[in-house]
Amino acid sequence: MPYAQPLWRQIRDDLRAKIRAGIYPPGSKLPATRLLAAEYETSHMTVRRALDSMIELGELVGRMGIGVFVADTSVQDS
Repeated sequence: MPYAQPLWRQIRDDLRAKIRAGIYPPGSKLPATRLLAAEYETSHMTVRRALDSMIELGELVGRMGIGVFVADTSVQDS
């Protein structure tokens, strides 16, 4: 029997696919955590864990009090 991924990883993978597909282009703001939780029919903490893992990897950027944005990976620090 195959091992099922935790829900937060499934959400992370789905968000990555949406970023690649251009649904959330670089620099765009993601919907609020509560809206994503409703979309994925889970708790906001599960969505938060998925977002936090993407922030740690530099795929997303969190701005306190403003929201979470898709990182612009085309900009490279010199």
